[in-house]
Amino acid sequence: RARARERARASERERARVRQSERERERDRARESARERARAREGESAGEGESAGEGESAGEGERERARASERERARERESARERERVRGRESASVRERERGRLGESERARARETVRERARARASERERARPSERERERAERERERARASERENACERERERERTRARERERESARERERARERARESARARERERARAREREREDEREREGARERERRREREREGAREREDERERERVREREREREREREGERERARERRRERERERGG
Repeated sequence: RARARERARASERERARVRQSERERERDRARESARERARAREGESAGEGESAGEGESAGEGERERARASERERARERESARERERVRGRESASVRERERGRLGESERARARETVRERARARASERERARPSERERERAERERERARASERENACERERERERTRARERERESARERERARERARESARARERERARAREREREDEREREGARERERRREREREGAREREDERERERVREREREREREREGERERARERRRERERERGG
């Protein structure tokens, strides 16, 4: 009976360990699922505006994680089936012991059950080790992927900053070119204004020259008028002189006539 109680306690401890292991695996799966969802959200947030090549690489990493997760779930299902078989055998042994029909063959079966449980635990530990290594490897891979994604995000940000700097430089160059064009246009406008001023000056000079020429013509006309008036005055003076000369000649003729008249009177 003591051995039966010990076996019962051992069986109970084994079941407790199995339940504890199951709870731990369930928590691991929950944490892994939460991490997967967080990574998915991070990937969606970081993936906006990325190139097709980067999206394809991220999709490949996601598929690899999905395959690893599927392998992990397959191992979990196999472990659950093995635990179910062990529990079935344990339940059968317990039922047999409770009925009080444990004989030598039953004890042998019980020992075999114990050995099977030991083998199951060893197998579970063996499966857990690769699973743990797989999880660690997957975690390292995810960490490398996150580091790579962070580096890629930093590089993309640097590239965007370089692009913005190049665009600012191009805009500065365009602004400088526009300023030079405005300066050239201002210079052309000043030159056109100077040309118009020179043309106005030449026009004014031509106008002044025309005015001077008209003034000279009027002066010549006035001079000609004065000359003609002087000539007419001289002609009038000459005419008066000729008139006086005719008058003197008439006077002399009358004097001669009077002398001839007196001489005739004396002669008669």
